[in-house]
Amino acid sequence: MRFAAILALLVTPAFAQGQGEIWVTNEKDDTLSVIDVATLEVVRTIPTGERPRGLTFSHDFSRLYICASDSDAVQVMDPETGEILHDLPSGEDPEQFVLHPDDRRLYIANEDDAITTVVDTETRSVIAQIDVGIEPEGMAVSPDGRIAITTSETTNMAHWIDTENEVLFANTLVDARPRHAEFVKDGTELWVSAEIGGTISVFDVATQAEKAKIRFEIAGIHPDRIQPVGFELTVDESTAFVALGPSNHVAVVDAETWEVEDYILVGRRVWHMAFNADRSLLFTTNGVSGDVTVIDVAEREALKTIKVGRFPWGAAFRPAPGDPA
Repeated sequence: MRFAAILALLVTPAFAQGQGEIWVTNEKDDTLSVIDVATLEVVRTIPTGERPRGLTFSHDFSRLYICASDSDAVQVMDPETGEILHDLPSGEDPEQFVLHPDDRRLYIANEDDAITTVVDTETRSVIAQIDVGIEPEGMAVSPDGRIAITTSETTNMAHWIDTENEVLFANTLVDARPRHAEFVKDGTELWVSAEIGGTISVFDVATQAEKAKIRFEIAGIHPDRIQPVGFELTVDESTAFVALGPSNHVAVVDAETWEVEDYILVGRRVWHMAFNADRSLLFTTNGVSGDVTVIDVAEREALKTIKVGRFPWGAAFRPAPGDPA
């Protein structure tokens, strides 16, 4: 896209409607960068605990949960003031987590302990600790809240947790070093990315059977550098965008056929991503280059690079007051 076309897009009313903020964790700076979606500028930098990685908001966006991995804590922040309100008993080295649809139970992957910790965010107490594989990383929960998933990097498995009884009921093999997991298509499919394996495995949730494997290939880039990590789907779940790590590209995948349709060049070591409110823009965290790439979803092109802190890792959207989530 030429510069004039990009400039026109930036000032159109349709673009300006995408209000709200993108919150980004910076691993090396122990900070959060807050990006204003309307201006595409960093408007706040907020200190956190040591090595912040995963982050997620409560359902009403009044609280922000942060995995401060080297502080061995999940921190709870007031996003209006940036004040850390308290810590939750997270277990050692929390990396990623997922908030249950009940807006109360937080499922936390404890990388050093090979467990998933379940915390009640209201009572600030541990409900359960569930043994999983070695180096748990990714977390997901089904839309109906009945199943939670933990992926284990070294065991190369997705672990299926019955959230009523907080026990494992299945384990499924994936490719090497699984990272991110998401339930898609109204919870009928589970997608799991494998960083070293270079694939995404697609499972049928009802049977836990693998139904597809998505592979990636970029001309001129060695396969070892194509490492899928985070991914997000469009509103209608017809298209997935997949961060491919040190390949410095995001893949565009048809979520119905599981075919790769396109690749978008972004910053160095793209890790995770978040959409704006209407999912017209996608923001990717690029760890090595210390920036965020803004992608126009319809055009499948990068619009802008926004400098943030050192080693940005996670990203989450927060609507502006009065805006729809």
